[in-house]
Amino acid sequence: MKIINLGSKELASFYVACELFKQMDYSPDSKLGLATGGTMTDVYQSLVTLLKKNQIDVSQVTTFNLDEYVGLEPEHEQSYHYYMDDILFNQYPYFNRQRIHIPNGDAVDFEQEARRYNQLIESEGPIDIQLLGIGENGHIGFNEPGTSLESETHVVDLTESTIKANSRYFNDESEVPKQAISMGLQSIIKAKRIILLAFGEKKKQAINDLLNQPVSKDIPSTILKTHPNVEIYVDDAAAPDLKNS
Repeated sequence: MKIINLGSKELASFYVACELFKQMDYSPDSKLGLATGGTMTDVYQSLVTLLKKNQIDVSQVTTFNLDEYVGLEPEHEQSYHYYMDDILFNQYPYFNRQRIHIPNGDAVDFEQEARRYNQLIESEGPIDIQLLGIGENGHIGFNEPGTSLESETHVVDLTESTIKANSRYFNDESEVPKQAISMGLQSIIKAKRIILLAFGEKKKQAINDLLNQPVSKDIPSTILKTHPNVEIYVDDAAAPDLKNS
């Protein structure tokens, strides 16, 4: 596991965008695991700039998103379908829509949808690069503390802290969905390479815990210690304490 402080969110995001771009450029049939949220905004904006300047063919690239809220249709402005279209796929509209995969938060049977999505990853994977953010409580994807380390794609109940953290994207906290479909911890660590980004003072403790606490379901991110190829990029505010690094 490597942790690198690139000083600012802007620089770290651009660096990771370059890594995604290189992966797609060198391997046109790349499989990418994508994340959403404020942490990833600058990454995708920089990636779009690189794609437009170089006009590479992405028609054979396959993408798998980490998660989606339960109960939100794809057209909902706070769904991750909408987020990905708005920030990436509509900005560089040369991805093959048949190769873009995001859990269906508007499914009739969410448990069945989780199984379908897990089988899709298993059949088309492994993922070459999996992007991750990290929650203040150490969650990755929507795998909250207490999630089994053996979990695959599943329906999760969101904790109050996660609901509160995500409420800034909604008009009111009561509008935030209480469940999500998320890749499980085992689904995540099957990727060949994992890149985690963390920015801001609020993520500092989560990074310290990831680096210094033993592997435990109480801190889901610690499962990354079992993976041979993990890179963590932080800004100054989220950088771990020197005594622990």
